[in-house]
Amino acid sequence: MNSKFFFTTAAFSLMAMSSVFAQEPAKAATPAEPAKPAMTFEQASKVISYNEGINLGQRLAEAKEMDSAEFLKGIQVGVEGKKNTLYSQPEIMEAMNVMRTEMQKRQAVEAAKFAEEQKTLSVSAKKEAFGDKQVTKTASGLEYVVMTAGSGESPKATDTVSVHYTGKLLNGTVFDSSVQRGEPIEFPLNGVIPGWTEGVQLMKPGAKYVFYIPSNLAYGPNGQGPIPANSDLIFEVELLKVVK
Repeated sequence: MNSKFFFTTAAFSLMAMSSVFAQEPAKAATPAEPAKPAMTFEQASKVISYNEGINLGQRLAEAKEMDSAEFLKGIQVGVEGKKNTLYSQPEIMEAMNVMRTEMQKRQAVEAAKFAEEQKTLSVSAKKEAFGDKQVTKTASGLEYVVMTAGSGESPKATDTVSVHYTGKLLNGTVFDSSVQRGEPIEFPLNGVIPGWTEGVQLMKPGAKYVFYIPSNLAYGPNGQGPIPANSDLIFEVELLKVVK
């Protein structure tokens, strides 16, 4: 390509563009939006009421056994200060008993299903957590492997310990981890789940263990936050020090 022609053409194009831009009128500055007036008490009441209504509706949507249309009718009757003339007290009590019985049946079915899932998952979860290490099982049902032995004096149940840990469900979900937060935690050893109280007493400072904690040594039928009821748990624990 002729370099002289290229640069001449480029220069001409730039000159033409400059001419066009020069002919365009300058854009007027966008005026600032007027300040929003302060919210009144009445407006705040509407905002909060609407938002609370949404929150209540979302909770209602999660309660599959509830009839949302009837629920809203009941709210309206209550707001208007009227009494329940649609159902008698004996009918309400009967309905509550029917609902309670049915919910107990459903919960029993779900619990049995979950127990089977736990049984199936436990095999693969232990294999992944323990690897080919020697597994020890205590009389309580706690299972563990020693990853690093550590040294020194083991803590007593009345001691406070400093640890790093990662807690997992059997499906591999991490529900809590001081390692991920980058900050160890201190707690009295007799103030945690039984599996921890028993297991950490087996460790020495500097030790790293992996524990398989059955649900009866964890949170049992109550569960805890992201931990479903009757969940067996896996904990990777490093005992940093014993705080006397």
